[in-house]
Amino acid sequence: MRMAAPIAPEPAVPWPTHRRFYIEYRYLDVLGHLNHAAYFGFMETLRCEYYLPLLSNSPPHLPPSQLDIIIAEALCRYFAPVLYGEEILGEVAVARPLGRTSFVLLYRFSRKGGKEVVARGRSVVVCYDYAKGEKKAIPEDRRRAMGRHAVDPASEGW
Repeated sequence: MRMAAPIAPEPAVPWPTHRRFYIEYRYLDVLGHLNHAAYFGFMETLRCEYYLPLLSNSPPHLPPSQLDIIIAEALCRYFAPVLYGEEILGEVAVARPLGRTSFVLLYRFSRKGGKEVVARGRSVVVCYDYAKGEKKAIPEDRRRAMGRHAVDPASEGW
């Protein structure tokens, strides 16, 4: 018995941080679909493109010692197969509400044109003081910046 594919709600509005990913042969699985693991690399790219500009005076190549986040959880839901040569739009936005020391990033992947969502991701990001080896409060300037474009996770199927 074949299971029905999950239904993904259509995107309501575009998110400010986005980029296109061209599906190369190296991203495929044995069935010729975009491999599930590739989405995590795409999510990492989107996370960096979202978060690094929030750091004050962030140079193009930030030394790892200045990065102050760590990933506590990452997951991805798949709604439709993506094939070689396709191009998908990846988007990232912070979810409301932000915690004291952590925040959730939501990821949305859709086919060209943006109507059909093929996957959604979610990651829990913790602000972390690597020198002390402990979590820390989200800096207030970043909290304000993230809050300006925060989305309701329920409106995105979470």
